[in-house]
Amino acid sequence: MSRRKAGNTLICPNHPNATLLEDYRAGDMVCPECGLVVGDRVIDVGSEWRTFSNESNSTDRSRVGASENHLLDGNDLSTMVGSDRNSGSAADFRSYSKYQNTRSGTSGSDRSLLNAFREITIMADRINLPAKIVDRAKTLFKQVHDQKTLKGRSNDAIASACLFIACRQEGVPRTFKEICAISKISKKEIGRCFKLILRALETSVDLITSGDFMSRFCSNLGLPSSVQRAASYIAKRAVELDLVPGRSPVSVAAATIYLASQASEDKRTQKDIGDIAGVAEVTIRQSYKLLLPKAAELFPPDFKFHTPVESLPPA
Repeated sequence: MSRRKAGNTLICPNHPNATLLEDYRAGDMVCPECGLVVGDRVIDVGSEWRTFSNESNSTDRSRVGASENHLLDGNDLSTMVGSDRNSGSAADFRSYSKYQNTRSGTSGSDRSLLNAFREITIMADRINLPAKIVDRAKTLFKQVHDQKTLKGRSNDAIASACLFIACRQEGVPRTFKEICAISKISKKEIGRCFKLILRALETSVDLITSGDFMSRFCSNLGLPSSVQRAASYIAKRAVELDLVPGRSPVSVAAATIYLASQASEDKRTQKDIGDIAGVAEVTIRQSYKLLLPKAAELFPPDFKFHTPVESLPPA
């Protein structure tokens, strides 16, 4: 058998640019051009059979288990004792399988990781976060777990903070209140873990701006793109003119959306915007009060006013 390796990659010596085909049944890597078997005894880490857990027949013919998870210390090569509905005593067998799984199954470290990964996935599903953010959050948790620098902190709090950081690093930030709403952890505890993780991993996140939330808030409010563009422009001008010092980007975003919507024909109340942005009406009102005196200078030149600046609601 002739074979050659470039780094860790098998290639055909006769056709180095050919994409090798894997014969799963024989475990061979075959060149599609000349049929040369370049590699043999290739291990397939996937399941051999499809499993339908909700079928009446609970037999699982998968002998190799799930695919490898490199985030786990044991690479997921543990043995779990399943149940057999044809056995004499289901209760006895359940007790025995639970005992066996505890003794010879997943290690304590891996169980802790699996529980945290499951919590991250559940939280992400609640606000429809994409898989890449989930994967980044799990990687962050694994790094923190291996360093053991946050001992004494709740795994749920660390998982929530990792998800918050992952959202920021992937450019789709969520507010602390949004993360609190999908977890069981307080805003203060997530904030503490957030700072500790950044320090422990020596990483950083980009500063958030009002523009990071504008698209999502306006979309959830059903506002047209013209209002969104106006609100983004107003927020940027307000920062340039230093009209909202000390105000959080979320409250500035909410106030500028309110200002832009009141000048358009698609008006939204402070309550509507507050419910979407997670900001109190009084907070929106305070930021709006700072913007209103300079409103004529804040709108983009091409904005079509449905309500003129002088007729906008008082603060």
